[in-house]
Amino acid sequence: MSPLRVPVRIRKPGRLLAEAAALLVAAVVAFPLYWMVLSAFKPAGEIQSTEARPWTGSPSLDSFRRVFEQQDFGRYFLNSALVAGAVVVASALIAFLAATAVTRFRFRFRTTLLIMFLVAQMVPIEALTIPLFFLMRDFGQLNTLGALILPHIAFSLPFAIWMLRGFVKAVPEALEEAAALDGASRSRFLWQILFPLVFPGLVATSVFSFISTWNDFLFAKSFIISDTSQSTLPMALLVFFKPDENDWGGIMAASTVMTIPVLVFFVLVQRRLVSGLGGAVKD
Repeated sequence: MSPLRVPVRIRKPGRLLAEAAALLVAAVVAFPLYWMVLSAFKPAGEIQSTEARPWTGSPSLDSFRRVFEQQDFGRYFLNSALVAGAVVVASALIAFLAATAVTRFRFRFRTTLLIMFLVAQMVPIEALTIPLFFLMRDFGQLNTLGALILPHIAFSLPFAIWMLRGFVKAVPEALEEAAALDGASRSRFLWQILFPLVFPGLVATSVFSFISTWNDFLFAKSFIISDTSQSTLPMALLVFFKPDENDWGGIMAASTVMTIPVLVFFVLVQRRLVSGLGGAVKD
């Protein structure tokens, strides 16, 4: 009896080249993050040195100590969490209902409405900052967390609706008809059948909403003018920018602390995020 031969996979040169290019791109993208974390642990002497080194022989926690000793740092962190959480929940629910409406119902100007969603996504945020400032002022929302929550919900909805529309469309209408024959109401089908099926898409859109809201500096700087108790975490970075000399260690340490919640959120939802993005590409 001849011995069992194990097939040997031979990788094609094109695939090896693609994998090498992917590793190179990943290294280029990850290097600024590595340098940020490294600078956060470097002592002040190494940060200010003219000889930049991609390592440190004497790591220090002094930069992190200055960050956590900053006044109202905990309040800034809590405000960021409240704003990001409100935007993620509200935009996900509104986008789910809107995507279901534009997909399942036939009404006049439906195509025009979808095009308007796409056009709204193309408008630069900077071009709308001044009109939004006057709008928030007229609504009495300046120096409140509402001035940060409402604009971010508005800017998150176009992308979320377009993405969720593909997930809702992928659910066959025969499933809704079968549920109706079994006595299920439209609201019951919406929340007990359709919602779990499109939940991976909701997770994918929530990741983008969370990242854009958590890292926002433009709206926080524009709409929170005098009441610093309503500021968010990115505003804490301004403390380390000084007229005479910037505290780069504190800036990098604060940026590292800001990055941790995003990484934790991504790790918690990564499985559903992959399936959600896969479904979006498929559709």
